[in-house]
Amino acid sequence: MELALPPKVTDRAFARLAEINAAAAEAKPLRVAVEGGGCSGFQYDIKLDSPAKGDLVLEKDGQKVLVDAVSLPFLAGATIDFSDELIGARFVIDNPNATSSCGCGTSFSI
Repeated sequence: MELALPPKVTDRAFARLAEINAAAAEAKPLRVAVEGGGCSGFQYDIKLDSPAKGDLVLEKDGQKVLVDAVSLPFLAGATIDFSDELIGARFVIDNPNATSSCGCGTSFSI
């Protein structure tokens, strides 16, 4: 898999990360990773984390989103967003590489 386009982060996702970090004792970047598992073969792991060597760092207004080198090809051209709906608020990934996904939106196949 070639990295055609790096993932992008919406203003809404950066704004929500800023809100989370404003309420926290220590501001941390948001890590978006792809791991094997889930009901469709791969799943997203989204958490606050510290930067590591080799991470792609996407930054805006002092907020950072990290993507590790292994996850990067799976997230080529993806959009990282924040959704606040009746069913819940969460970070979501619109991934053009996913050929199918499960109902929860956290598991996908390529």
